[in-house]
Amino acid sequence: MWAGTGRRRNRFGWGLVVDGVTRVCIVGKADVEVRYELLSRETARNALSTYAIDELFRNTVALDTVSLGAAVSLLNDLDWYLARFARAAFVLEPSVSDAEWLSRALATRVRNDAIEPEESDRYLAVYGVSEGALTEPMYVVRRDTDADGSRQGIPEYDLREVDETLVVRVTEDEFGG
Repeated sequence: MWAGTGRRRNRFGWGLVVDGVTRVCIVGKADVEVRYELLSRETARNALSTYAIDELFRNTVALDTVSLGAAVSLLNDLDWYLARFARAAFVLEPSVSDAEWLSRALATRVRNDAIEPEESDRYLAVYGVSEGALTEPMYVVRRDTDADGSRQGIPEYDLREVDETLVVRVTEDEFGG
């Protein structure tokens, strides 16, 4: 392994973690096994062949890319499959946030300079994590503002008892499902 990498437990589970890279997480629909569906299709398998695939949560496919642009391009290449087998796709871009994921639509808007990264944190989908699986999202608006202008307040996930939460920034259009 090279400097800045290692297999360690992070808040998303065990996996190869490379500091400063963009992470993609594809969440499967409840009635399909997303990893099987993607890897059993030749075009999707070819698109994913250069990546080390991981599973952050039950029924997810996760991988690292070199940039936000590469992540959005990969998701665009997989669009036909995502429409059929995935309920969501997230991107963790360290230049935007090292703890909050971006929805696919928001990642695309940030990549296309349609929204500034620092303006992307108002609308959130907070997912619970229970027994290793993502639960339904709770949509919230971050309202509290610190002295430096950054928004901090995120209400506690209260749709059910969960082990932890995953915060995903979403577009205004996606807000509310």
